[in-house]
Amino acid sequence: MNLMRTATIVVAGGAVAAWLALAATSNVRDDTTPQVALPSTDARGAELAGEIARLHERLRPTASPRTPGRDLFRFGAPKPVPAAARAALSEPSMPAVPPPPPFKLSGVAEDPGRDGPDRTAVIAAPGQLFLVKEGEPVTPRYRVLHIAADVVELVDVDTNVPLRLAMRP
Repeated sequence: MNLMRTATIVVAGGAVAAWLALAATSNVRDDTTPQVALPSTDARGAELAGEIARLHERLRPTASPRTPGRDLFRFGAPKPVPAAARAALSEPSMPAVPPPPPFKLSGVAEDPGRDGPDRTAVIAAPGQLFLVKEGEPVTPRYRVLHIAADVVELVDVDTNVPLRLAMRP
């Protein structure tokens, strides 16, 4: 075992000695490498100018832009109306009939009363539920006129046009 230990110490010592010897030497280099001839500044400038001209040609548009159909800086400018549309606009048209209100009769509640049944209508509208009796408003526009067992009659306050809501099975 002594032989192995001695060999290890000798090899490690040699490595340390070689490392110290390399660290102690100066870094003076012999600069005898041949110089590579670089192209002259004028040749490089001409090559660069040719490349710039090629890129400018590539960026130049090949087609001229069309006249725009609208002015992007004027908002709300009226569009020209064709003659056929002008004739249609000049003719009096029938007044548009408003769509029926989105009411649905969901049910009728009935309590016994002195003069007969006292009824309450359950009317559904989008996002709302109305519990109304005769004479009460459903919305500011409609009022309950009459409540039967399966039909509720509303009246439009503005036009006095009746609206009947029936229960659907």
